[in-house]
Amino acid sequence: MKSALIAFLFILTSLFTQQAISDDRIYTSLWNNDAVGGYDTVAFFTQREAVPGNSEYSYKWKGANWLFSSPAHLNLFRENPEKYAPQYGGHCSWAVAVKNDLVKGDPKHWRIVDDKLYLNYDESIQKLWMQSYRSFIIKGDLYWPALIQ
Repeated sequence: MKSALIAFLFILTSLFTQQAISDDRIYTSLWNNDAVGGYDTVAFFTQREAVPGNSEYSYKWKGANWLFSSPAHLNLFRENPEKYAPQYGGHCSWAVAVKNDLVKGDPKHWRIVDDKLYLNYDESIQKLWMQSYRSFIIKGDLYWPALIQ
């Protein structure tokens, strides 16, 4: 019981000591204004692969420049950006959940769960995340609001 209390206090303390980013910088803090490293976020859903975007098809949202591989994908995103934007601002889903920290996600290491896009840092972290991704999503959803305040 004592160790559970210590773990709880550690988590609670870390929620309030992380360096936060503002909502309008969630996506620009990672990739110098091009969200998701310039990858087409709609393609993860429609083509089930990481597809580089084209600057010819771009859209400004949440302070970031979003690139798409086609006008159709640009229009889908414009109609519903929250559906296609990665969770946790494109930060590594495992790092948000386990480290309560902001680490750049890599668009080449991704997964769609319950119609939401999650990125991870690299292949090894993706494998760790996949072992218990549902519990990591619960933890990430808990930690995320404090990280962006």
